[in-house]
Amino acid sequence: MNFNFTGMKKITLLVFVLFFVTGLFAQSKTATSPRDTSLAHKHAPKRENNVASNVPMEILVNIEANMVNVSGGSITMGCDNPQDTDCYYWEKPAHMITVSNFYISKYPVTQRQWEAIVGINPFSSKYCPDCPVENVSWYDTQIFFSKLNQMTGKEYRLPTEAEWEYAAKGGAKTKEFKYAGSNNPDEVGWNGNNSNKQTHPVGTKKPNELGLYDMSGNVWQWCSDWFNEKYYTKSPVLNPEGPKRAEYRVCRGGSWWSDPADTRTINRDRYPADARDDDVGFRIARDN
Repeated sequence: MNFNFTGMKKITLLVFVLFFVTGLFAQSKTATSPRDTSLAHKHAPKRENNVASNVPMEILVNIEANMVNVSGGSITMGCDNPQDTDCYYWEKPAHMITVSNFYISKYPVTQRQWEAIVGINPFSSKYCPDCPVENVSWYDTQIFFSKLNQMTGKEYRLPTEAEWEYAAKGGAKTKEFKYAGSNNPDEVGWNGNNSNKQTHPVGTKKPNELGLYDMSGNVWQWCSDWFNEKYYTKSPVLNPEGPKRAEYRVCRGGSWWSDPADTRTINRDRYPADARDDDVGFRIARDN
């Protein structure tokens, strides 16, 4: 398999640290449910003071203010150019999908927002309040949403993989760029060629057609879906949510570690739901 950060990155790390062990526990449902929340608490880091208190109101206001209203529509999802040598087989076949209206955050969740809501510091890299949070598992994101929704009364969640790709491509405003907002990956994202091997504050590159930042690079972003290499062969057209069950969860967007080709809008990857890495974060979505 040629998955970027579950394959090549781990192999590279093996050279430097001799061995690296990753647990593979990813047993929950695609949509956030009481079982998801229970498993999320089970897999959450065992640390003191892991309940946020006195969350500044500006944090909650800022989160909602940066939600972008995305008008629904249809796109061709996946690799629709057989001559594109960057395409992986799990990005095929290209297929038409339609998504309903939804909201998605302008930026990935930042370290500042994570600490305010969850109350613990999960970062393995330098502390940078305006950099995207990383080193959080899929289960950890469910803890974040559980707390945030309790505080706000809203129903924030991870985007589906289809919503993520639709938004990354610019939705109804798409100009069919290869990356999220440009055909030049360095204009719109931090990748392995320009990042100095670290995250950077969100919003420091150009946005895409919808005004979304960091959809190509900086950190990989969790989606709600389970991952299946052959899902595109049987994906429904309307609001696909991924297979009902699988071994891994979907990640999108590439990261500061990635080859620019893996920051393409159509690129998809997988990761165990309980695993954490220093180039994996997420962004927020909610229904319209």
